[in-house]
Amino acid sequence: MSAAGVSPGRAAVVAGWGGALPERVVTNHEIAARLDTTDEWIRTRTGIRERRQAAPGQSTVDLAAEAGRAALRGGRADALVLATSTPDQMCPASAPQVAARLGLGTVPAFDVNAVCSGFVYALATASGFISGGIAERVLVIGADVFTSLIDPGDRATVPIFGDGAGALLLRAGAPGEPGALGPFDLHSEGELAELLWVEAGGSRRRVPDDPGERFLVMQGTAVFRQACARMAESSRAVLEEVGWMVGDVDRFVGHQANIRILQATAKHLGLPADAVVANIDRVGNTSAASIPLALSDAAADGTLSAGHRVLLTAFGAGLTWGSTVLTWPELP
Repeated sequence: MSAAGVSPGRAAVVAGWGGALPERVVTNHEIAARLDTTDEWIRTRTGIRERRQAAPGQSTVDLAAEAGRAALRGGRADALVLATSTPDQMCPASAPQVAARLGLGTVPAFDVNAVCSGFVYALATASGFISGGIAERVLVIGADVFTSLIDPGDRATVPIFGDGAGALLLRAGAPGEPGALGPFDLHSEGELAELLWVEAGGSRRRVPDDPGERFLVMQGTAVFRQACARMAESSRAVLEEVGWMVGDVDRFVGHQANIRILQATAKHLGLPADAVVANIDRVGNTSAASIPLALSDAAADGTLSAGHRVLLTAFGAGLTWGSTVLTWPELP
């Protein structure tokens, strides 16, 4: 017997997409002019040539609303899930403000914070809303102004991170139809939180003892190893569950953290280089916006087209990681 409110046979199906980037472009040469680094050093270690930075006063809500508006070309939404770790305020959540900007009325709207894995977590949450009969159409947005968490003098993090937003509109549909999401594979490991974190600013350390404690600290080598291993492990699990062989995957859209992480994960899985979707060279690591921005760019330039079988996987602070799959649908 089905639980109350649950509609058997329902799946979340992609019905629209959109992205948004700040106007300001920050090149490697600009960073090299003020930090002890070079364009070559940044490109060879990260694959990044440039990234976008939000203007003073430009916020996560601003970027999220712009991306969401683009995705809503595919129709309205009756719920909104915002993946972000840089909300406009600590309280309240930013999602209701985004919903108001988009004219969605009093729809349920809330934030999900799984940092760079946030968009995959948000997709899983939205899929649950749809499969459970709670909503018919859910707008899922990943948006971060992550440069607000970066020490401007930190050579290790400044070249990596950028700001942006991306979105997918999901509708109720049938499992197995083009655009249907799932299954999902999600995990976390809180004992390793200190590999990638902002120490102060929350309820435990409300006021930093040192100004540097309000910025992101990253143990790069350890994060690299964890990211490659966890994304490959999660990808294998979700492929096994859906019944796909590695050779069935046409496009691999991983979190755009570092081109070497993307390439290493693809190699672990046995995926060819031409299956890897990457826009990190132009936008950097945009945290929760990473995967939807990569999807939006690939859909816009034809790298991603109807019928392509797509593997999505992400890894982020927390530690958190997760994966899902879909066959890209025909979209206007």
